[in-house]
Amino acid sequence: MQLEWKVCNACHGEGLLKKPSSRKARKKGLSERIEPCISCSASGLVPSAERVPSDDRFPKVAIVGGGLAGWAVAAACRHRGIPYDVFERDAHFIDRAQGYGLTMQQASKALKGFGIWNLEDGITSTKHIVHTADGTVVGQWGMRHWKQEDGEGTTSEEGKKEPRRQNIHIARQSLRRQLLQVASGQEDIQNIHCDRIHWNHRLLNYEKLENKQVLLTFLNVKSGEMVRHTADLVVGADGIRSQVREQLIGDNLRYLNCFVMLGICELQEIDRSHSELLDGKTVFQTADGTTRLYMMPYSSTAYMWQLSFPFSESESLDLAQKGNEALLEEARRRCSNWHNPIEFILKSTPSHLVSGYPVYDRAILAPSTQLVGDNDSLENVGDRVVTLIGDAAHPMSPFKGQGANQALLDALSLTKSIYRAASGSTDKAELIRKAIEAYEAEMLPRSAVKVKASAEAAEFLHTSVAIEPGDVTRGGASKRQKQE
Repeated sequence: MQLEWKVCNACHGEGLLKKPSSRKARKKGLSERIEPCISCSASGLVPSAERVPSDDRFPKVAIVGGGLAGWAVAAACRHRGIPYDVFERDAHFIDRAQGYGLTMQQASKALKGFGIWNLEDGITSTKHIVHTADGTVVGQWGMRHWKQEDGEGTTSEEGKKEPRRQNIHIARQSLRRQLLQVASGQEDIQNIHCDRIHWNHRLLNYEKLENKQVLLTFLNVKSGEMVRHTADLVVGADGIRSQVREQLIGDNLRYLNCFVMLGICELQEIDRSHSELLDGKTVFQTADGTTRLYMMPYSSTAYMWQLSFPFSESESLDLAQKGNEALLEEARRRCSNWHNPIEFILKSTPSHLVSGYPVYDRAILAPSTQLVGDNDSLENVGDRVVTLIGDAAHPMSPFKGQGANQALLDALSLTKSIYRAASGSTDKAELIRKAIEAYEAEMLPRSAVKVKASAEAAEFLHTSVAIEPGDVTRGGASKRQKQE
């Protein structure tokens, strides 16, 4: 595994090159065209024989949180010579539960910008099927459905060109491990020795100093001691209940009137002859107009399921506190008469691999340069040395599978913004201002679309739209229903 990378000199880390337009294009007013950089295969990085040294031109970045977003920022900083420190409250990487599966969509290509060219343990699905509770197929799509296993573009029943991109399913902890490897420059994550990674650190607060640096105060959860650290820029990557966001904005979570359960089932526990749906290449979902079950490959030997249904917040909190056995019992009760292989899957799922939680998001933030005069806007960017990333910036429901994808795009956007700003600024405060402004101007509108769509999905996926006939995504079915 190639761990060390550096910025591509040909495209200056952008992955793209500006080329003069053709004479015909110039007549139309197009002075230049954008092309992928051949030197780095559009990744912005090329292999390096050694670690890129930290460059004092860049701000010293404190990354709060060691989830996907945090390690992604760290990896991107490392390859670009941006000094960074990661602070994570867990004692070690393996302290966190293995996590459930996620689907790499548009962020698949972005992974190259972190030095990850191959997703270890990634599973590609080629078909998606939608059923009613009795097993009636009401919709399907994907490469196999369109009989295009070679990856060529396809045409849907609506006459629209289908994308060639194939989604990749991967266990969250597997992707987190790969990001940690490139962030630390070490393959053996069991014995990581990196002075930029600080375990057992829980953020208490931060304050801006007169010299424009930031003083962060942490509690070492192992020793009980207070630990202080200074940085030029703070990146809140500490999730939906972000302490950084709490101090920066102080807004409340929004309940989406929905409860989600997650489980993992090893296929060795199930006779695969029960259903062709368990071929390791098929994603399927089943619904009855209220309760919905979504199932996808988790690894080469396991499937992950997601069960969701409308529930009041008080009921959701109560159910979540009852424990794994109660959650699994509720799942089996709701799906007791559903089609094959759902009964076998739920019976074969061990309770310790089941979890459940109420679904929340937060208000969409306005760009920092467009203040709206309430809690839902970020303070003036010129006075700020703190920004947010991933779920800390834009938590969303899981129903569009966009949380991890947006976090990775955030990390690349932020680090590229810092790198660009350094080429035009010698003053560090000015560099930080430009970097935050550019990053948030790109990130906020991009992620806002996904937050909104995810909230809408939390509603329509638990209605008749979920089983609307048609070989289109359920989002497509919802749009079609609105147009009729």
